Amino acid sequence: MATLYERSLNVLPPVAARATKLGVTEGEGCYLIGEDGERYLDFAAGVAVANCGHNNPQIVAAIEKQLHKLVHGGHNVVYYPAYIELAEKLTARVGKVGEYKVYFSNSGAEANEGAVKLALSVTKRPGIIAFNSSFHGRTLLTASMTASSAAYRKNYEAVLPTVYHVDFPDVYNTTLSADEEIERCLKQLDLLFHNVIVPERVACIVVEPVQGEGGYLPAPAKFLEKLRKICTDNGILLVFDEIQTGFGRTGRLFAKDVYGVQPDIMTLAKGIANGIPLSAVVGKTEYMDQWLPGAHGGTFGGNPLACAAGIEVLKIMDEDFLENVRIIGTYFRQELEKLHQQFPNVISSVRGIGLMNACEFRSVSKEPLTQLVADIREKALAKNLILLNCGVNHNVIRLIPPLVVTKEEINQSIAIIKSSIEQSLEKEAVAK
Repeated sequence: MATLYERSLNVLPPVAARATKLGVTEGEGCYLIGEDGERYLDFAAGVAVANCGHNNPQIVAAIEKQLHKLVHGGHNVVYYPAYIELAEKLTARVGKVGEYKVYFSNSGAEANEGAVKLALSVTKRPGIIAFNSSFHGRTLLTASMTASSAAYRKNYEAVLPTVYHVDFPDVYNTTLSADEEIERCLKQLDLLFHNVIVPERVACIVVEPVQGEGGYLPAPAKFLEKLRKICTDNGILLVFDEIQTGFGRTGRLFAKDVYGVQPDIMTLAKGIANGIPLSAVVGKTEYMDQWLPGAHGGTFGGNPLACAAGIEVLKIMDEDFLENVRIIGTYFRQELEKLHQQFPNVISSVRGIGLMNACEFRSVSKEPLTQLVADIREKALAKNLILLNCGVNHNVIRLIPPLVVTKEEINQSIAIIKSSIEQSLEKEAVAK
């Protein structure tokens, strides 16, 4: 019998690059059940989506209950309880009561589109600034902000909106001190303002508090603090893309809470409804109230089933849950550091916040070990561990299990990664 992958070749285009050829039929907690009947430890979590675990019973029950009440009403036609309740609970977790309002859509790219449209509309300015190695989506606007792979922009360049890019600080791959690296990037911003576009023509600066596709690079706190001041001083709206960092991934509900820096607009998706398509633009009320009726919209945003799931996610992610994420995340990084010490010639750094962690693979001469990472991932999958890569050179393994992961499951993953590294290095030695 043909596998799901083999069947897909007859009906699906290759445009959506896939990390594996694995077919799965069920999910439970930190595991996916393959069509082969095997249990796979999932350290991809649907790309940081199943934060509460696959098929979380509490969330499934809420979806089932809503299913029998209302599947679709249309948020631009009627009001319904789940939509309003989620908006109330979410804005209360972002800031003070009344400080923020929310607009729901379907995907992270849609949320980023909405955030930038809001900034353009409110400021009446044309300029958008983003960062090299960033990822914000694949629509025309978000692809123009994305700068982690030219493949995302290829063949679309002629119609991409104008976006200006500066470097995001990478303190792990520089000979500069952390402060010097931050200043280097801020000087690029100063030069942009001086030579290309004056700050009073810039609507927004869009930044990931932790770069995702760019390599799981946490922003230095001082860098985000300086961006906040620059935006405040120049009337520029600061947009945090928290699509991947949001909903407990960093050990706080949002990465902004890790840094203590409050954005003007924040975008959310992925873990917001634990797998049901939903995203959100959360903006300060003073700006959201200026977003004119009809200036933005959509049919399915804030679907009742998704909102019901989102409400349960917020209930689950109380302070005890988030504290456990911080504890388990620290334990995971300690175990990853042990791997770093065991393989210092290929693992150049371990980094992360909460359960958003990564190992970067570079040679002693600092060359990215892209093929080695591909081999490690392949061997880990053969041992029933699902891993993803990231980084502009695809030389970083990102480790993003569901946030309900246990120490035992982390230990299991570490053992598999260790043996996969050893096998991959043996393969390289034989090839030489």
